[in-house]
Parts: sequence; structure tokens; C-alpha cells
Amino acid sequence: LPTPRFADKDVCSSLSHGCEQLCVNTEDSYICKCHEKFILKEDGKTCRYKDVCNSVDHGCEHICVNTDDSYICKCHEDFILREDGKTCRSKNICKTVSHGCEHVCVPTGDSYTCQCHEGFILRRDRKTCRNKDLCKSIDHGCEHVCISNNNSYSCQCHEGFVLRQDGKTCRNKDVCKSVAHGCEHTCVNNDDSYICKCPEGYVLKEDQKTCRLCTDGPLDLVFVIDGSKSLGEDNFEIVKEFVSGVLDSLEISPKAARVGLLQYSTEVRTEFTLRQFSSAKDMKKAVSQMKYMGRGSMTGLALKQMVERSFTEAEGARPFSANVPRISIVFTDGRAQDEVSEWAARAKRNGIVIYAIGIGKAIEEELLEIASEPSYKHLFYAEDFTAMEDISEELRARICEALRESAHQQDPASGRFHKTGLQPSGPESTTIAITDVIACPNLAVHHKYLFEDSHTHSTRTTAKASKDKDQCKCENLVMFQNYATNEVQRLTQRYILSE
Repeated sequence: LPTPRFADKDVCSSLSHGCEQLCVNTEDSYICKCHEKFILKEDGKTCRYKDVCNSVDHGCEHICVNTDDSYICKCHEDFILREDGKTCRSKNICKTVSHGCEHVCVPTGDSYTCQCHEGFILRRDRKTCRNKDLCKSIDHGCEHVCISNNNSYSCQCHEGFVLRQDGKTCRNKDVCKSVAHGCEHTCVNNDDSYICKCPEGYVLKEDQKTCRLCTDGPLDLVFVIDGSKSLGEDNFEIVKEFVSGVLDSLEISPKAARVGLLQYSTEVRTEFTLRQFSSAKDMKKAVSQMKYMGRGSMTGLALKQMVERSFTEAEGARPFSANVPRISIVFTDGRAQDEVSEWAARAKRNGIVIYAIGIGKAIEEELLEIASEPSYKHLFYAEDFTAMEDISEELRARICEALRESAHQQDPASGRFHKTGLQPSGPESTTIAITDVIACPNLAVHHKYLFEDSHTHSTRTTAKASKDKDQCKCENLVMFQNYATNEVQRLTQRYILSE
């Protein structure tokens, strides 16, 4: 319908015009107008702000742009609008966030990923990188060579070295060649270390580097020498030389080796006590001046005096508490005219180690009673005096061995030595020792048979022969074998009957 014409009238005041802001009369009608900064909407009635972005809560993260009666959101340079039409994301998100990538940040849509330079791989944290060669990217601690193995590594050593148990450090396969070991004689590799060793007849000093004669340590030694008539003056001189030879191997001093000497015949004579001399020179002089007694052979009486007097503190022996080895060397050339077993046993119970040396007509049964166990270490026999040099050498070696083991064999509470060697297994066992001196010159053969439950379990044979003579001729072996066979049969029969 046409707009009513209202000449000369205020139309705006006379009707409900519906203008939101301003109603303006025209000649015969009216129009709606808007205040400054506003514009009329298409309905001709209502108004909208010319700058919509400033008139509404548009929510644009970066920029609001007016569009007719609305707006759109836009983003700053290097950013793009997200799907919500409001917020923005960087075209390169890596530049706008603290991504923490150690090497390279790569945008991926609204996010990013970390990547590594060539030759490196991403760690599990997805941020930091490590060398594909793991050994180059970590503090591996390998002393010599690090070998990468996927996500792990192993340490290896240069040629001539081996890896220690820590899996990191290396040691020379031959430690002795790689360090200034300071060993006086021999360096022996011991895992990743070394120990010093000494030649036969020597032991390490306390510094564990240098060596001394094994008999340089503390030792109380008493010789018990047969001076019976059967020995003879010439052989007595050989025995004196034997004693002097043993003295030469000892360090004689009050703190080291103390030596005493008894000579026995029908009676016993103390030639010198353990406290009497403090030098080898004085002892050897006393030995050279020793007078041959040349009468009976009271070996048991000599052992009695050795036990009751020679190893007493009054005569120079050190107390048991000092743990000083007590050794006696008993020399005999024939059957004793008295009983030896009681005092030999008492000596051994008192911690005295006895080495028995028998020459010529010495009786094996007595030597076994005198010698400490095991007899093969403490009993020496030769047919005549030409083997004395060999016996002297072997005796020194045995004493050395005993001294090295003394720290383990001694009972700290009593100072006594523990017996070692073959022991009977019970009341049903019998150990029988047989010694036969066959016709081989200077040869003593010890045979030990153990019978148990009517069965022979072991046979042990040891021999000592002169170095420069044929040990055994065929006829001597045959003679010995016949003898041994008969003896075993006899002893076996005796054992069976005793059952």
C-alpha cells in the first residue's frame, strides 16, 4: 500500500513508526535513520554498529574484520584460521612454541614432531637425539674400545688385554709385563693382579716382594746325633759335616733360627743349647770340636732329654705362645738299646716335628716310631754314608715346606702342630708299613699297604737314590718283588686271622 500522505504533519509522532533509533518526517511520510557510527539495516527500522567487531564479543583470537552487518575472524601473517573460525595456529608451529626438539622441529597440522640430523636417531623422550653410534653419544666409560649394538653397547679391549669384571676397564693379560711389580725373583699373574714367588728353598719376606731363605724365619731346631760305637769315627766326621751343611742354610740369630745339639751314646751329652750361640760361625766351630763318644746307643734316653730339657725356655726355646716351629733332626745308624716310642710320641704331642735319618743298620720300625707323620715326608734312609749329601738337600726342602705350612698347621691356642697324612678310618682298619732295603746301592724304598675289609686300597712307593749310581739292576728288582709278594701274603693272612 502506498505510504499515507500527511502534509504538514509530524508523522513520526502520530504513529508507531518502529524506528530503532531516529524517525525523520518527510513531505508526506517518514524514514528511519541511525545515530552516528551506526547504519540502518535492511529492514529500514533497526540499526547496527558500523564496526561490528567493536560492538560484539566476536572471539577472534587475532583480528576481527567487519562484513556488512557481521564480521569474520582473520589471523596474523604466518598464521592460519582454525576450523572454529576464531582461533589461529601458526603456519609453522615450531616457531611459536617451546618445542624442546634437540635437532629439528617439523610442523604437522596443529602440532609438530621432532626429528634428528643424519647419523642420529630420536631417543625415547621424542625430543633429544643420540648418535646412531651409541658409543659416540653417551659417556660409555669403556677404557679401550666401545662397540655399538643397536640400542646398547659393549666394551672391548685392545689385543693383549682382557676385560675386567666391571665390563668397562681392561687389564693386561700379562700383568707382570705391564706393571713395575718389584718381585725379586718371579712374578706370577693372578687374575687382574699378580703375586711374587720365590725359587725353591726361599719364601717371601713381609713386603711380599723380596725373598729370603725359607729357613731365615724363626725356628727352634735341636739335632740329636748318634755317637755310638757302630758309627765309627770317620762316619762321625761325615755326620758333623752334615750338621754344618744344615747350619749353612739357616739364618742363625736370637730372632731367627736357634739351634741346639745333643750327642748320645750310652749317655746323653748336650753339646750346646738353643740359647748358647747366636751365630752360625760359633755353632760350626762347636760342631767341629765335638768329641765322638763311641759307646752304646740309647736313642730313647736322648729323646727324653730332648723333650724334658732341650726345648724348655730355660735352655733357650721360645714359648708356645710365640708360635715358633719346633723341629728335631734325629740321626741314628742302628737299633736303639732302649725304648724310643714313648718319648718320640711325647715329643710329637708337645708340638715337636721330628725328622728321622737312618743309615746302614738303622731299624725301620724305630725310624717310623721316631719320625713325625706322614713318614714319607719325615723319614730318610740310606744304605751308607755316601747318600748324606742327597739326604741333606732333601731334608732342607722338607723343612722349608714345613715352615711354609706352619702358619696353617699350628693351633694358636696351644702352639702345637696338627698331624697330617693318612689316618686309619676306624677300628676295622689296619695300616701296615714295610721297608725293604734292596741291593740297589744307597736306595731305600718305603711301601705302605692299607688293608680294609680284606681289600687292598692303595700302595705308595717313594725312593731316594744316589744321583751318580744305577738305582736298580734287574736281579735286585726281582729279588725285591719276590720279597714284597711274600710279605704281603704274610701280612694279609695275619690281617684275616685278626678279624
